[in-house]
Parts: sequence; structure tokens; C-alpha cells
Amino acid sequence: MTGSTTHILRLLKWGRVLARHGALQGIENDRNAPAQVKRLCRIARFGARQPVEPDYAGAFQEIGPAAIKLGQALATRPDLVGEGPARNLLTLQDSLPPVPFSEIRRVIESSFGRPLEQIFAAIDENPVGAASIAQVHKAVTPDGRTVAVKVQRPGIREQFARDVETYEWAAAHLEALGGEASRLRPRAVVANLKRWTLRELDLRREAASASELSDAMKGIHGYRVPHIDWDRTNGQVLTVEWIGATKMSDIAGLRAAGHDLPRLAHKLVLTFLTQAISSGFFHADMHQGNLFVEADGTIVAIDFGIMGRINRQARLWLAEILYGLTTGNYRRVAEIHFEAQYVPSYHTVEEFATALRAVGEPMRGKPVSELSVGQMLDGLFAITRDFDMQVQPHLLLLQKTMVMVEGLATALDPDINMWDVSAPFVKSWLRDELGPEAVIADRLREDIGTLLRLPALVRRIEEKFPPKGGAPEQAPLPEVELIFPRRPEPSKWIGLGLAALLGGAVAWGATYWTLLG
Repeated sequence: MTGSTTHILRLLKWGRVLARHGALQGIENDRNAPAQVKRLCRIARFGARQPVEPDYAGAFQEIGPAAIKLGQALATRPDLVGEGPARNLLTLQDSLPPVPFSEIRRVIESSFGRPLEQIFAAIDENPVGAASIAQVHKAVTPDGRTVAVKVQRPGIREQFARDVETYEWAAAHLEALGGEASRLRPRAVVANLKRWTLRELDLRREAASASELSDAMKGIHGYRVPHIDWDRTNGQVLTVEWIGATKMSDIAGLRAAGHDLPRLAHKLVLTFLTQAISSGFFHADMHQGNLFVEADGTIVAIDFGIMGRINRQARLWLAEILYGLTTGNYRRVAEIHFEAQYVPSYHTVEEFATALRAVGEPMRGKPVSELSVGQMLDGLFAITRDFDMQVQPHLLLLQKTMVMVEGLATALDPDINMWDVSAPFVKSWLRDELGPEAVIADRLREDIGTLLRLPALVRRIEEKFPPKGGAPEQAPLPEVELIFPRRPEPSKWIGLGLAALLGGAVAWGATYWTLLG
């Protein structure tokens, strides 16, 4: 277990980096920040030259891999870090200088237990990309297929474990301050970060996520996932089909290839809604570098280290919230927040509905170029404090991805209206999920499931109360008077002895007081 002194020294070191990038100014100027935290910020920036414009993304980039992941998580929390820092952190690029190929070779050979030449016919020693957890090399398999090989950085698991332990320590102390720090649940933020990172550190999990998403989207035209080479994949190495299409970030290249950019933006939004609302399993790292467009307009996604999952009830609530905001049904949106227990019951639905109207009404019917989903989330976060709403960790990835998708769609089509694209899809899904047929189907499924569980219930009852054995039951025996009484149990003797002693004491006391009288 790392000592408190080590955690404090690490935090001060990271604080100096944040100070050099001006990233502590927001905390010091935030009226809701705890006084103890502000004092630590002043100590960390003592003597540092701060720029006029804070560069939060640059600071997290300089601190290292775990900080990059933390920065990406904080980008979803304008309520915690502020709107300006959250927008800046969205520009955070998960990229680092590459590891020498000799180390990459060692990882591949040690993980497979055989020479590199037996695994790949050829491999480019210069990586095509280097991120905080792994880097990617182009290779050719012995049977002639071109593939992308993702290899984990040596020692990255230990480095993440060390840094995240300090994040947990700091979050626990911050939450212990109570008040606003407790409501924002920083420990839950770090716990989510830890879970996401542990998934990313096992490349077999990423391969499994890609396979699961591919199955979920199989019937959706115009979206696909690269094929996994399972024979060349393990916990430290992931091998997938090489994608030679145009990156979605290359707007000029997309235009030159003749793609209809507004149509592409529309398809991007619908594929995200299909993943998040229909299947409840979505690609949660949808930045421009992870999306390609093939010649026929098919969107191809890569990098499935961060995936989001939402259960059916949460998806129903989410869809109703989105549809309520697009149609102006703020009363229903407020009711859902109370049904989901996002808002404590001592507040009123009516007051919360009015607060939601103040956020949603200015945005209805306007294009993203004027008002956006990101701004809507900022507005929703702003009212959470007034209604004592705790952060919902299971929705953080969704919020982050919604902002990412909006940014991508806007880059493709600045005039896109996210509400107009989303509303028909959400309405159709809700009709399928909440219509009379769906209600009857749900009830039948639930009741049949109950009936099917009855035999198992009977078996458990029989195990608790087993039937009598095969021998005939003994007939009642007659009562016989004994010539000697039954001997009392030892515990009874103890009770009788104590009673005798107590009675003797009382009798002696009475006699003594009589003689005195």
C-alpha cells in the first residue's frame, strides 16, 4: 500500500505541470471549490509562470498515459471541471512518442512464445499510431493478408496501477470534505476510469467487444467492424483487418471521393443511436481518428478499448428524456428523473419541469451551429446542483460519446439539426418498446418465465422440507409415571443455586434488621 507522503508528492509534481499550463486557475476561481483544494493549488503553482489561456489538454498530455485517460473522463463532466475546461479536454489527443520496435518485438514474441517471423511474414517497424496504452503497426500474415497489429506498451499496466492508486487517494480525501465535493462523487469518476482502463489493458477484451458490436450491428447497412484475427490476438497483442479507407477527419478527401457529407453525418448519428438505444452497447471512443469511410459510404469503426453499456430500463428512460426534450414535454422528462431516482423525492416534479424548460426551450428547432447537444448537457448539469442530483456514473460514457458524435456530425454538416435527426428514430423505438404489443409481449415473457420457475421453486421447498422416510411411522407410546424425577439439566442446577443464594441473603437480611429493631 502506497503511503500518504508518496501520494502527496505525486500530486504536487502533477500540480506543477498543471500550473505551468495555467490549468489550476479554474479551480482557484471556482466559488464551489473547497478551500483546502484552493490552498493546495496555490502551493503547487508557487513561482510558476502561468499562460493567459489555460491549456488543460496539454497539461494532461505532459503528465502521462493515466492522466490522458483521466482528462478524457473529465471532458464529460462540465459540472465538475467547468464548461471551458471540459471543451478544452475534448481536444485531448491520446498520443505519445512511440516505443522502440525492439521492445515491441519483445512483447509480441514473449506473449506468443515464438519468434516474430513465425507469426507475421512482414511487419513495418514504424508505427502508424502510438497512443497511451498501445501502438499500431502494419503487417502481413503468412497467408498474405494485410493486418493492423496493436501492441501494448511495456510496463504500462504497472504505471497505470500506480497513478490510479493516487487518483483514488485524492478522490477519497476530496469526497470526505462533504458538500459539493461529495455530491459530485469524484470517487465514482475514478472508479469508472479504473474499470475502463482495466478493460483497455486486456486486448482480448477489446477483440471481444469488437466482435459483440459487429454482431449487434450486423443488420445495419452502411456500418461495419473490422474482422478479428483471433489466432494472432492475446492479452497484449490484437490483430485486425487492415482498413485502407478515408479517415472521417479528412473532409477534403471525403469530398474528393464524392461522398455526400450531410448524408454521412445523418448516418453517423443514426448508427450511434442504434448502438446506444437499440442494443445498449456502443462504441464510446468515436473521435475522428477511429472512424473511416469506405468507397461505398460504409462507416468503419476501429479501437474498441472503451465501450459503453446501458440496461433496457435506463435506455427507456434515456429515450423518453431525449424525445421529451425534442417535443417540449418537460413534465414527462421531469417525471422520468423522479422515477429513476436521479432527483431526491423532497423536490417537486413541477419545479424540476420548469428548470428543464429553461434549458430545453431555447434549443428547440435550431441547428447545431447555433445551439448544441453539448450546450444542452451543460445546461442540464447547471441545474443538477439546485436539485441535489448526484452524478450517475453509468451515463458518463454516454454523455461523452454524445458530445463526440455531435462534433463529428457538425464537422461533416455544419447545418445538421441533431434533434431533427434523432426524434424520428427515438419515437419509432419508443413506439416499439412501449406500445400495446410490446407491453403484452413483456407481460407474456414475464409470466411465462414465472411459470417456468415454478418447478425449481417446488424442488427447493422439498429440499427444505424433505418427505418422510420409507420406514412406517411409530405409533404413539403411553405415558408412564416414573418413580424418580428426571434429573435437571446442569444449567437448571446453576439457576436453582443462584435462586437459593439470593433467597438466603434476603432471609438473613430480614432477620438482621429485625434484631436491630
